[in-house]
Amino acid sequence: MFSRLFGPKVKASAHCDLPCGVYDPAQARIEAESVKAVQEKMAANDDPHFQARATVIKEQRAELAKHHVSVLWSDYFKPPHFEKYPELHQLVNDALKALSAAKASTDPATGQKALDYIAQIDKIFWETKQG
Repeated sequence: MFSRLFGPKVKASAHCDLPCGVYDPAQARIEAESVKAVQEKMAANDDPHFQARATVIKEQRAELAKHHVSVLWSDYFKPPHFEKYPELHQLVNDALKALSAAKASTDPATGQKALDYIAQIDKIFWETKQG
């Protein structure tokens, strides 16, 4: 009786935390683009104060990109996605490792590698949205 009185009146369901539309790999891509841009600026500026500030910003952006990739993996992608795209687990792991490498490096090639992995995740993400 209590459950009928105080229970939810409407049932909602979704395959992710909220009805879709809140997840987008663009968030990770934007942060990873920032990492690469900072790495490029660091290569062109020898000022130690600039280098110190740039390092902090680069590391923050890399962590944010890692967060966004992790959220896609843990909250958006579900078992049917992993069945259809068996490479997805490894791809996410590779993206996270690449972002860690970019976080620790001033070489823009490491930032580009992370962007390349994120682009692959993005492709799969949008394919899952079509289905």
